[in-house]
Amino acid sequence: MAERQGSIPSHGPRSDQTRTPLALGEALALAAAELSGLGLDAPRLSAELLGAKAFGLTRLGLLVQSKTLPSREALAAFRALVSRRAKGEPVAYILGEKEFFGLGLRVTPDVLIPRPETEMLIEEAQRLYPADAPLRFADFGSGSGALAVALAHVFPGARGLAVDLSCAALEVARDNARRHQVEERLEFLCADFTSLHLPPGALNLVVANPPYVTEAEYESLSPEVHDFEPRSALLSPDAGLAHIRGLVPTAARALRPGGVLLCEFGSSQGRAVLDIFEDYASGFSAPVVLTDYAGLDRVLRAIRTVA
Repeated sequence: MAERQGSIPSHGPRSDQTRTPLALGEALALAAAELSGLGLDAPRLSAELLGAKAFGLTRLGLLVQSKTLPSREALAAFRALVSRRAKGEPVAYILGEKEFFGLGLRVTPDVLIPRPETEMLIEEAQRLYPADAPLRFADFGSGSGALAVALAHVFPGARGLAVDLSCAALEVARDNARRHQVEERLEFLCADFTSLHLPPGALNLVVANPPYVTEAEYESLSPEVHDFEPRSALLSPDAGLAHIRGLVPTAARALRPGGVLLCEFGSSQGRAVLDIFEDYASGFSAPVVLTDYAGLDRVLRAIRTVA
């Protein structure tokens, strides 16, 4: 980040004797303006989150202490973080953390950054099962472990399996399970869920947030996603449906009759996903598309056929 009028000085407080030192509020405003000028998402929020990290304060604390003069070292640390954000790096990767369903999760470039819409799968599971249910579940395409850890957290009697093709991603998931003290109730398997054979009828619930982005969609993603998040966790062949098709037989075998599958998909794929699960040979019945808070198709719920 080059030093210039209106940017954050690289050497801490302004050295020009005709200027006053840079206060917290000024530093945040200048960072937000720079990020906004670069067309990055949520520039003010990004500046505040990075400021909270660099200055050791909450976002409220930044507001309350907006006229405080930070140390040269803290201002330099803030500048370094903002410089990374200015290059498009997502805030979650810079901070190494993202909140999901009220849980602080570690994230690295080996995993997708958890999205708020994925919380729908946890909310639907809570609607379907009582909190004390002794669930046996699997999370296919686990990534950071967001779904597996959240399910184990909200269902204290649950035990689950987190499956991902990336062993590096599973190490992040395992770390998140340790962080939230649910590791003893989760197993971690580095495998391709589309060719996985689990014991028949072993599970009550399968959740999945598989890759579902098409090649054309991938090329049009924002640089913040395209250039930083793992391609293999986003892209799926066959119009974005290959992994969902591969999920069907694996989930059908593993679920007991009456068990539930909850699967996230792209907002334009609702009809195509329903067609897959409405096929009698799928082993599922009563498929329903659930919409997110923006009114977009987002989650498929289907029930393992009762013989």
